[in-house]
Amino acid sequence: MVYDGILFAIIVGFIRKGNLKFLTEPLFRWGWIFPVIFITQILVFNFQNQLPILGEWSNTIFIFVYIVGLFFLWLNRKNAGFNLIMIGVLLNFIVMAINGGRMPVSEEASTILDPMYMEAIKNGFYGKHALMTESTKLAFLGDIIPITSPYPRDQVISIGDVIMNIGIFFFIQDKMLKDKPTEEEIISMQLKGGEIR
Repeated sequence: MVYDGILFAIIVGFIRKGNLKFLTEPLFRWGWIFPVIFITQILVFNFQNQLPILGEWSNTIFIFVYIVGLFFLWLNRKNAGFNLIMIGVLLNFIVMAINGGRMPVSEEASTILDPMYMEAIKNGFYGKHALMTESTKLAFLGDIIPITSPYPRDQVISIGDVIMNIGIFFFIQDKMLKDKPTEEEIISMQLKGGEIR
């Protein structure tokens, strides 16, 4: 869902005549943290079923990744949208932390997904997720929101994911449009050039 949110924000930014020049600038404090935790999650996700010890520790690793991610967001909280991103990540972190380091997934909401996905969760093949049960704490913060047609990809997301993507949208809009002149600046430039359009 995060990747979809980034793509949507960039498309809207281009429609609003923004640009991606901000990608050539230093964007964050301690920016190296983000790729490290991103790669860590990918490695754990892909190898946790091949390496028993990694599977055993995967929930702890995911919790640690969230803690580091929250620290990174706190350092960069002055960026537009980062407070919302931090709230979204924090909500996901809380529900995972109190449910054994796994994100609870609603079986009812997941009926829109390929049945193989839920079977994989039931059999423990998705180490970051776990099937929601009666004993699940703060279930309303889990993956309970189904998204399907006309959206191009069926998926189930959490309230935290929604808030996080709103923050990402604001951040990208702010960066893409920060060098765009205001209407007043455009009129001023046109007047100085001796023409009004």
